[in-house]
Amino acid sequence: MQPALHITTKVLPGNKIEIQVPEAQIGDSVDVFVVLPEKAETKKRSVLDIIEESRKRHASRTAEDIDRQLQEERASWEG
Repeated sequence: MQPALHITTKVLPGNKIEIQVPEAQIGDSVDVFVVLPEKAETKKRSVLDIIEESRKRHASRTAEDIDRQLQEERASWEG
């Protein structure tokens, strides 16, 4: 069975990595595999999509409802 070594390192400036392999000799050939971390995929949405989604969520709220809620909130600050 071929020996393997698992090393975790940081990416350096210039998108470079540096590893030390104590078991190898100068001039040895080695295979290097780089496994990138999984990143959460961010879905890009347009501003119009976000506004439309917000309108659907709060479709029953009128301008008067919002004004009343703001007035109640401001009144609670003074209390």
